Amino acid sequence: MALPVWPQPRWHPAQQRSQSGKKVNAGHVVLGGGSEKPDRWARCWANNCFCPGAKMNRIEKAARSSEISKHSSTNGEIKQHINNIDTEEADFPLQEGGSLNSKEARALLGKVENQYGHAEEALRVFSGINMPALIPKVKMSIIRKVDLQKAQLHSSSPSLPFHAAILLLEIIYFKATALRNLGKIEEATKECSSILDVVESALPEGLPDIFGDDCNLKPTLCRAVELLPELYKLGGFHFEAISSYRRALWSNWNLDEKTIGRIQKEFAVLLLYSGCETCSPNLLSQLDGSFVPRNNLEEAILLLMLLLRKFNLKRLERDPTVMHHLTFALSMSGQLKPLAIQFEELLPGVLHNREWSYNVALCYLAEEDDLIALNLLKRILVSGEDSNNLKELLLVSKICCENSVQGEEGTLYARRALTNLHGGCDQIEVTADLLLGISLSNQARFATTNTKRASQQREALEVLGISEKKMHGIDFRVLYNLSLENAKQRKLDTAARYAKKLLKLEAGSELKTWLLMARIMSAQRRFEDAESIVNAALDQTGKWFQGDLLQIKAKMQAAQGKFKKAVETYTQLLAVIQLRTKSFNAGISVLKGSKDDRSLEIETWYDLVLLYIRMSQWRDAELSISKIKAISPYSALAFHATGKLHEAKGFLKEALREYSTALDLEPRHVPSLISTAIVLRRLGERPLPAVRCFLTDALQLDRTNHIAWLNLGLLYEDEGSSSALEAAECFQTAALLEETNPVEPFR
Repeated sequence: MALPVWPQPRWHPAQQRSQSGKKVNAGHVVLGGGSEKPDRWARCWANNCFCPGAKMNRIEKAARSSEISKHSSTNGEIKQHINNIDTEEADFPLQEGGSLNSKEARALLGKVENQYGHAEEALRVFSGINMPALIPKVKMSIIRKVDLQKAQLHSSSPSLPFHAAILLLEIIYFKATALRNLGKIEEATKECSSILDVVESALPEGLPDIFGDDCNLKPTLCRAVELLPELYKLGGFHFEAISSYRRALWSNWNLDEKTIGRIQKEFAVLLLYSGCETCSPNLLSQLDGSFVPRNNLEEAILLLMLLLRKFNLKRLERDPTVMHHLTFALSMSGQLKPLAIQFEELLPGVLHNREWSYNVALCYLAEEDDLIALNLLKRILVSGEDSNNLKELLLVSKICCENSVQGEEGTLYARRALTNLHGGCDQIEVTADLLLGISLSNQARFATTNTKRASQQREALEVLGISEKKMHGIDFRVLYNLSLENAKQRKLDTAARYAKKLLKLEAGSELKTWLLMARIMSAQRRFEDAESIVNAALDQTGKWFQGDLLQIKAKMQAAQGKFKKAVETYTQLLAVIQLRTKSFNAGISVLKGSKDDRSLEIETWYDLVLLYIRMSQWRDAELSISKIKAISPYSALAFHATGKLHEAKGFLKEALREYSTALDLEPRHVPSLISTAIVLRRLGERPLPAVRCFLTDALQLDRTNHIAWLNLGLLYEDEGSSSALEAAECFQTAALLEETNPVEPFR
């Protein structure tokens, strides 16, 4: 086939003027209405179009007889000359020298037009190239380049020069980008896919190393591999985009590390946020025991973790957004411990020490490892410029609030947060006030004197009241804690008023508010109203979440002497727990873990033991105790229940032994402390001050336990008239607390 020669334009070292009168700098060519192109394009055009030798074909003659070589030639004139060329007649080989034929000239011109954003002009130029007819020749050229023996089997098949074949693949890529820019996504997808199909069919075993940096095949292939899934995404074909990403990562195309990294990141982003769940990859080539992702989330996490590993090995430049996406993915999966490990494996200097500690603390906090989270945050707040960061101060105070023993620390951090507000927004100030109020309430539980306790309780209510005014009574957190604090201080009417307001504000959507309202009503001895509240909550709650409601309902029935109904309610509760446990084991539970179910089941059997003892049904009580020991052999509740059964039968020493074992397992178990004091007092084998220690320890842990106050008063009474005043105070406190005692503690 003849290869026509493109005329070489003349360049002048000095400034010249085009026919339009515009100055043109040396080394620039004016194309299309006088627009200047950089001199590098001019030199490239001149070098590629230079034809040594004396022969001239029809294209060169036509070019020389025209005005193309003049500086005043316009882009439209050049294209018109190209379109007038009879490419079929000119399609014969040139002698050595690397001249361009008509197809290559079109290709280069179209490439230039596309790079300057002239998509329509580029497509018009590309349309003159019969690409479908040239695809088999391109494939044959690549085969000949790689395997001469294999090419000899197809020696009769026509082929193109290798550089022309690679140029054609480049033009198909540029045509796809031009179609994309014009919004013709479907056509662009077909063009881009044809590049990968050609290379895959010509090189089924992958791209060999002979295609180095001096060959444009590999760069073109890399760009096409990245473009194809992007085109599918633009067209809304997410499943096809996922398939193309997997094809790019599984095929042995010898892609460079940067390209693979970009593909892995974009693929992970698509899996995370596309909203379409695809089938897990069918990795038949995986070795036995290898991890195979089961869903989009796991596959995205795997890709992002591979990227992090490459960052740590310095194989890729670090991209901070990868860690952000991984944080989101692991948070959505509920796997925060692995996320903490990923943060811990980051190289020093990647994250600021404050940011690193805060993120790791959040991970451990979500995994309920509060101690590690607290220590990490304290490291930030010890000294230095970060010691008064508001975010860390509030989080530390929140952690301390959830652990009542650390009430004093929580108070200190909340006050520091309020000091460092510096005119911040009201919501942050309300949050700090709320944490301060909760911390003061917790601190009051362990106050050493009544005066100090009363002062802290009063301040807690004042701070919470200020928060309510700032939020105009519409913050559910503030209203809940105001109701709870008033209930703890036995201001039941005020507590009920806030609870009703909260129920209305939440439209009955929060389970804990229903429970708080029921506990307040039970403390007011309004059991029928409390049971109605619970029934209303049960009607609005799915069976999965009815456990706490059924438990308080059974306790209210038992408090009213309705023992058989209480047993039926407990039986219903156990059925719900069993259903949730089986579903969790099958992997379909909506709850996180089974720890809550396990503790709830133990508490249910324990309540049944106490109920059966009151009904004198020893056999059923023993069976319930065996159920507790089957779940947790070393549960303090199991040994305390056994002690209560022995005590009810009159076996006081056996009961004392069981209570002692319970205290060995859990020294802060309040029921065992009280029961031990009662049995010791009945046995009379210990001095009264020694017995009193168990009751004072119990009251330090639970100041509102009326049974402990009653028995402490009995001990003072046994001591005679010298302790009559103390006994009277204890009896008075016990009577007051018993009148306002809820069926479940306020919490």
